[in-house]
Amino acid sequence: MQKILIANRGEIALRIIRTCHEMGIETIAIYSEADKEMPFVKAATNAVCVGEPPVNKSYLQSDKILEIAKSERVDAIHPGYGFLSENAAFAKKVINEGIIFIGPKPETIELMGDKIVSRQTMEKAGVPVVPGSGDGLKTIEEAMVHAESIGYPVMLKASGGGGGIGMVLCETEQALVNSYESTKSRAMAYFGSDEVFIEKYIADSRHVEVQVFGDHTGNIVHLFERDCSIQRRHQKVIEESPSPFLSEKVRQKMFETAVKAAHAVEYSNAGTIEFIVDENENFYFLEMNTRLQVEHPVTEMIAGLDLVKWQILVAQGEKLPLSQSEIVSSGNAIEFRLYAEDPVRFLPSPGKITTLNWSQKEGVRIDSGYEEGGTVTPFYDPMIAKCIFYGQTRKETLMAAENFFKEIKIEGIKTNAPLFLNVLANDDFQNGEYTTNFLTKKLVK
Repeated sequence: MQKILIANRGEIALRIIRTCHEMGIETIAIYSEADKEMPFVKAATNAVCVGEPPVNKSYLQSDKILEIAKSERVDAIHPGYGFLSENAAFAKKVINEGIIFIGPKPETIELMGDKIVSRQTMEKAGVPVVPGSGDGLKTIEEAMVHAESIGYPVMLKASGGGGGIGMVLCETEQALVNSYESTKSRAMAYFGSDEVFIEKYIADSRHVEVQVFGDHTGNIVHLFERDCSIQRRHQKVIEESPSPFLSEKVRQKMFETAVKAAHAVEYSNAGTIEFIVDENENFYFLEMNTRLQVEHPVTEMIAGLDLVKWQILVAQGEKLPLSQSEIVSSGNAIEFRLYAEDPVRFLPSPGKITTLNWSQKEGVRIDSGYEEGGTVTPFYDPMIAKCIFYGQTRKETLMAAENFFKEIKIEGIKTNAPLFLNVLANDDFQNGEYTTNFLTKKLVK
């Protein structure tokens, strides 16, 4: 593989470019008119403007991206995360043009993209799923019958949903009736399908995921877990590994289950099996993400591996570089997603970054998409960097994070750094005693 087009932007585009260049691979960046001064555009071997700032006129223009890939004669396309990364039709088009799609097979993306079908697939494979309606719901009456049988509260979910979008908590029958039509409309608008289903809502739960990797010979390994329970509006904010909550016995069982789930769909390349875990450590399949995750650096830090490099090697037909017994977890890592947003109201805070000053000491990794003088525009996700900390113990890792956020200096935009200092000062968080409701119950009104 000699030339790769990166169908993404910001920090993940830069992250992929770094590994490509280390491997001696040329890179083609695509960028919108709003992103022409971004660091990833300058870092790529060559960069091509793909369109106007709105995503449907730039980063979601699959045909245009494919035309650029063909004219640049690339060997492969890396989709990063978000945008077209889980679009089976795009992956299929790429392959049909004789270009390698760096990710799983389109059929697998399609299968796991439908939450109802993926639940059914996992049930057949013997993987535990959250109690709920096995099929899509046709009417509100049908939804009410299912909800009554499993008991309130329930989650009403879009079958095509993901990343926290298209999910509504219904604590009573009245809430279910009120949310039913609006959730279907929202599902149609976002995902092109109004199919919805319900699952039992598990209170005081943890969100734990397992990184898996497969190759074309059928070899599948796990690369340990990430605890992603610190969330706001179902969006992950802080992720760490190892989970401070799981017992060793359950941890090993979860790894075995994740590998079994990946085998059930003959998975290849990087993927993540997400589980919801109740207070008694019972865990249930939530969904599979068929791409590289935002929080993949946490795994890279504890395993000492480059997952983007693994993706490229597998995509070009090689076997996984290591066997399960050769993959070792060491120390603790934690990632904080730094956003350009108001730390109180959590609304995006676009603007020019006039000062950007952070210290990169040993054990601190910053995957940033911006530099001082750059501008955060209102067109895209306002994440400006992922701040990852590593230490031999969790205490040491949290201390490094606290020192970092005390010293960080960013001017021109507001950020959520003050929230992180509040999280790090909380005794429950320090003791690893938190659930997905932590921010709502403890810090955010």
